[in-house]
Amino acid sequence: VQLVESGGGSVQPGGSLRLSCAASGFSVNTNPMTWARQAPGKGLEWVSGIHNDGTTFYRDSVKGRFTMSRDNAKNTVYLEMSRLQPEDTAIYYCALMPPGAWGSDNYSRKFGNWGQGTQVTVAS
Repeated sequence: VQLVESGGGSVQPGGSLRLSCAASGFSVNTNPMTWARQAPGKGLEWVSGIHNDGTTFYRDSVKGRFTMSRDNAKNTVYLEMSRLQPEDTAIYYCALMPPGAWGSDNYSRKFGNWGQGTQVTVAS
């Protein structure tokens, strides 16, 4: 199992970014996937998840601004982020994660399958 995130960068408040997570060793269309983030000095918190059937879920603070999706042909999941705010600044990780584990604010990357992360910085 390998997960490789990309697409991070620096944007001004109100800007947009699209993160990608390329998966190998398994199929994203038959496995639930998650995006999580870690801001400086804070825990690794759940951001969004996508079920096998394509249903998506989001933490309250990103609802209406972030959209998670997947491309089965490319075996890649995405996180489209708009109306970014300074508090969205974090390292963003994708993970292969069952729905029962979604919602935590304190994951450890020592357990499970995680990518290496991509930095998102929102500042004026």
